[in-house]
Amino acid sequence: YDYLRLLFARIGKPHCPKCGKEVSRQTIDQIVEQILKLKTKTEIAILGPVIRGRKGEHQGILEEIQRGGFVRVRIDGILHRVEEAIALSLDRKKKHNIEVVVDRLISNKDLDRSRLVDSLETGLKLGKGMVMVNDLVFSEHFACEECGISLPELEPRLFSFNSPYGACPACQGLGKKLEVAPSLVIPNLNLSIAEGAIFPWAHASHKVGRQGYFWWQLSDLAEEYNFSLDQPVKNLSKKILDIILYGSGSFEGVIPSLERRYHETDSEYTRSEIAEYMIERICEVCQGKRLKPEALAVTVGGESIAQVVELPISRAQEFFRNLKPKNSELKIANPIVKEIINRLQFLIDVGLNYLTLDRKAATLAGGEEQRIRLATQIGSKLTGVLYILDEPSVGLHARDQGRLIETLKKLRDLGNTVVICEHDPQTIRKADWTIDIGPGAGKHGGRIVFQGTPKELLKSRTLTGDYLSGRKKVDYNPSTTRTPPPVSPKSQDYLIIKKAAEHNFLISWG
Repeated sequence: YDYLRLLFARIGKPHCPKCGKEVSRQTIDQIVEQILKLKTKTEIAILGPVIRGRKGEHQGILEEIQRGGFVRVRIDGILHRVEEAIALSLDRKKKHNIEVVVDRLISNKDLDRSRLVDSLETGLKLGKGMVMVNDLVFSEHFACEECGISLPELEPRLFSFNSPYGACPACQGLGKKLEVAPSLVIPNLNLSIAEGAIFPWAHASHKVGRQGYFWWQLSDLAEEYNFSLDQPVKNLSKKILDIILYGSGSFEGVIPSLERRYHETDSEYTRSEIAEYMIERICEVCQGKRLKPEALAVTVGGESIAQVVELPISRAQEFFRNLKPKNSELKIANPIVKEIINRLQFLIDVGLNYLTLDRKAATLAGGEEQRIRLATQIGSKLTGVLYILDEPSVGLHARDQGRLIETLKKLRDLGNTVVICEHDPQTIRKADWTIDIGPGAGKHGGRIVFQGTPKELLKSRTLTGDYLSGRKKVDYNPSTTRTPPPVSPKSQDYLIIKKAAEHNFLISWG
């Protein structure tokens, strides 16, 4: 993910998070070069935008422009002398655009470059980083001239949900928010407020807020909105119930009060008490993406960083292989992209091509966790290390077993020792040395019954040797073993898995 953040910071294309339009920035020299490319004898007006789409008369702004010594302004596309503009009295209910005319020039080969630069600098200062040349808009910052939204500098920390610079401000980069649930606050609609329908206030400790403490506020509220505290909550109108839950005027509301106390309290007991009335929801601002809108509006290859990490690892690698940076970006992008592709290949080699990069560690199976750490170690290229793995093939599809074995061999070939506790026949056959512990399981084992090469193990008279060599086989009795019926190629049967929330389903069809 660190390499992804670096790539997006270096070659990302920022867009306005509101309208989606791509935004760019230019240096003074770049703006000058653009102007010098204009046709000879073109009239050039250097304008400093001071008001962009804002309602009001803006009398104070116009007077300030006059005090600054400027002679002309452009208001809503029409040129005026400043004193005339002040006398206009703009409609305060309409949105206006006001630009200060900094300078007027004629493009030709003798154009005074230093005067042009000075005028552009003045325009940028007036426009707070934005200047207009006739109707062309230039900005030295990432900013959308239509929406008036400025974007921050593209830095790796902008794409980190662990940094306040990049984290979604609504959920602090978690992607989820704890919110007080109305159904938990008032679980029994048959009770009246007087009978304790507001469960947290009726049952919580004094630190959360007893109902008695709020009783006078509730009484005033009932009098103001003409309802009774003695009638069942189910008989209250939706409007009244919303006022009780979310507040009105001086009454804070039950839910805002609980949420405020949850965030402000120093007591873990109080926080855990309030948490009983809260549920976890996807953040409505970032939709679970964990980053602020400005970061999500930056794209590489037409995709945001959130969209890239949602891809399965195999598809993510394909995305980066097909990425074609501009010639000016190649020197920066190629080393980063190469490193990303290599690291994704490590994960593919250990059979994790189906995982997405945004997968939470807590949802991984034990074997998946081990294989991720394994891929990390291969990437680090450490030598002289003893690795001990406990059944890394757990949960691995048979077709990926060979790739895992090749990965283990790479780790060995780097100059490391790899010790594996494993029952998979394919892995045992590929080992350099095997140690068979038995003769039985649990309390019936614990002794070394064989050690040697896999070939020697096949000749040994241990249980493992017997089954591995085929001298013994697992009994299969069709009369007692349930087997699925054969599926016709034309079968319309299908499988539906509902509400799957734990780990993985890897299903082979046919």
